[in-house]
Amino acid sequence: MQIIHTIEELRAWRRQAGSVALVPTMGNLHAGHLALVREAAKHAQQVVVSIFVNRLQFGQGEDFDRYPRTLEQDAAKLAGEGVAVIFAPDEHELYPHVAQQYNVEPPNLQNELCGAFRPGHFRGVATVVAKLFNIVQPDYACFGKKDYQQLAIIQGMVDDLNFNVKIVPVDIGRAEDGLALSSRNQYLSEAERRQAPQLFRELQAVAQAVESGSRDYAGLEKQAVANLAQSGWQVDYVEIRHAGNLQVAHVGDKELVVLAAARLGNTRLIDNIVIRL
Repeated sequence: MQIIHTIEELRAWRRQAGSVALVPTMGNLHAGHLALVREAAKHAQQVVVSIFVNRLQFGQGEDFDRYPRTLEQDAAKLAGEGVAVIFAPDEHELYPHVAQQYNVEPPNLQNELCGAFRPGHFRGVATVVAKLFNIVQPDYACFGKKDYQQLAIIQGMVDDLNFNVKIVPVDIGRAEDGLALSSRNQYLSEAERRQAPQLFRELQAVAQAVESGSRDYAGLEKQAVANLAQSGWQVDYVEIRHAGNLQVAHVGDKELVVLAAARLGNTRLIDNIVIRL
């Protein structure tokens, strides 16, 4: 396994490689990331894992400065997974002009759901992913379904801008108690960690109600928000959307997704469940 820090070296390696699957990450890897790597290995001869904490997708007051940088530990985890290359550029390598003058601007979906609470976040995500696609030239790229809105925006970018890469969605990795795996889970105190699976349980309750015939989507959303708030969560949203395009759900839609984002203490958690009727 090689650790490559420069675009020039990565491109030189790519010219000699066969088919490539990319797993973009910000590092601080956990079991969910390793599931992405294993899925990537099913699709291509070589797997590249990028590790880069992308300033553009962090808003003012968010955790950019304290986001864990753990390259040595990450490399140890990836060494046994058959990864060919870790691409770990520093900030100057990926953003040589400091301020990015040209950005990828997603459609209005970037301002809804998580985007309503994290202005500019999805512009930053789309821009760095476009750069990584341009540098690595992968045949496949694996993204987790936990970041459902991100996945939809990246897929839309690939379609509209004719990137020659197939996006592979990967199921959410969960702890035994149902909590979606996330690097930010480590910020939770012991008491918060015990409470955190409530977010998934509320989504399950909404999904079960819809599957049982309820079409009062607004009422179900409101009840889930109230349940979480009563338990001390600061809820950004719980919403039922069309699973394909993330538009507001309508009665008659057959594939839905219920998404949520909420803070427990200082930690913001997201999760979702897909519903097929």
